Amino acid sequence: MKVAILGAGKLGIRITEALLDGDYDITLVDTNEDKLNALSQQYDVMTVTGDAKTVELLRQINVSTFDFLFSCTTSDDTNILAASFAKSLGCPKVAARVRDPEHMSQMDFICDHMNIDLLVNPDTLITSEIYRYLIEKYTLSNGIYTSKNIGLIEFEASRFPQIVGLNLIKFREIVPNMIMVAISRGGKLIIPHGNDVINPGDLLYLMGNKQDVFSLAKTVHARLRSSDARKVMIIGGGKTGYYLARRLAEYGSQVKIVEKDKKRCHYLSERLRNVMVLNGDGADISLLEEENFEQMDAFVTATGYDEENILLALTAKNHGVEDVISKISHESYNDLISTLDLDMVLNPLDITASTMLRTIRGSKRVISSVLLQGQAELMEFYVDKGMSCTNIPLKDFKLPEYIIVAAVHRGLETIIPDGNTRMLPGDRVVIVCLVSHIGYVEKLFKQSTFLHKLP
Repeated sequence: MKVAILGAGKLGIRITEALLDGDYDITLVDTNEDKLNALSQQYDVMTVTGDAKTVELLRQINVSTFDFLFSCTTSDDTNILAASFAKSLGCPKVAARVRDPEHMSQMDFICDHMNIDLLVNPDTLITSEIYRYLIEKYTLSNGIYTSKNIGLIEFEASRFPQIVGLNLIKFREIVPNMIMVAISRGGKLIIPHGNDVINPGDLLYLMGNKQDVFSLAKTVHARLRSSDARKVMIIGGGKTGYYLARRLAEYGSQVKIVEKDKKRCHYLSERLRNVMVLNGDGADISLLEEENFEQMDAFVTATGYDEENILLALTAKNHGVEDVISKISHESYNDLISTLDLDMVLNPLDITASTMLRTIRGSKRVISSVLLQGQAELMEFYVDKGMSCTNIPLKDFKLPEYIIVAAVHRGLETIIPDGNTRMLPGDRVVIVCLVSHIGYVEKLFKQSTFLHKLP
């Protein structure tokens, strides 16, 4: 499959990295020749220097021979034009990244009249995940994900005292008919394995047959948590802050945005209803104290600086705010985040890359998917005869730590797997993988891929 990525910024590189493990012929386009030269030495991709929105460049790369094109330069207008031109020149499926609210208010019109298949906005994607957490609370007591006769349940480890302090091997001895697919710890979601120990403050994700899930729900009293995000403070009035404030205000929450750019504050004030916009530095603790930030139900850090987001989120948590969420764009902070007591940490690049991969793959192989706290993806896919992973015990796969096989549907039977379980042609398999490593899933779809070979 031939894929063109227009724009070698953070998002373009992230999607390129995710596609590398799959059966894709990738062409990366950017105006920065030096950056492309460096990337061509690092990755097995074709690079082309030029202006993405020109018909001349699109003809130069013979865009009609590509199966998919995604334009993700820093300019919304360039992305829209490039995608539209590519479609007119014969590329069957095109997508464009847009971020400006003016474009978001007319997405359907742009898609229809510019002949674009999909518009993607990283800010609205991360906003949706934050909104789901604050308002819908990711409640899984009735199964956020169901497929045939399996369900997924979320609950705090302290509600099941018998398993606290146990590793996953001992856990399976107590709950043999269920599998733990993820643990949320300190704002970071991890895929657990045999020697991982369950801590009292962990948020656990368990999968099993629906009857077992419902029975466990009664034991751990997992139920719909009523929304208590009545008062929310957002640090950073950029695009993420804007979209989140608007959506929370529409829901009925009392929202405060702290933004240090005065011109931006005027912009926000003119476009947001029932939102208090404060001109000030979010890192000024005295300002936050004056605004009674410790009385907030939720505190979201969405500035353009990861260090500031982490520091302010930790400050809010230390002052007793119940729900603290932080936007972090660099993977280098992953180890640090796991040591902090945050409720949720989201990476917009990972979420967007996951969305684009689902679009590129289509539904032929991946039947369905859902994000868990915006950090892991639960997917169901078909096992084909050509996959060399068939008829091999899971214990021999030596899968990376960021992926787990959660369930196998075989005819009318649903199997909660253990090390001896084998995948057979025709099975429908449910896996969970961290979105930061979602590209590895592409290995599952290669006809000659051996899963026991680590990436």
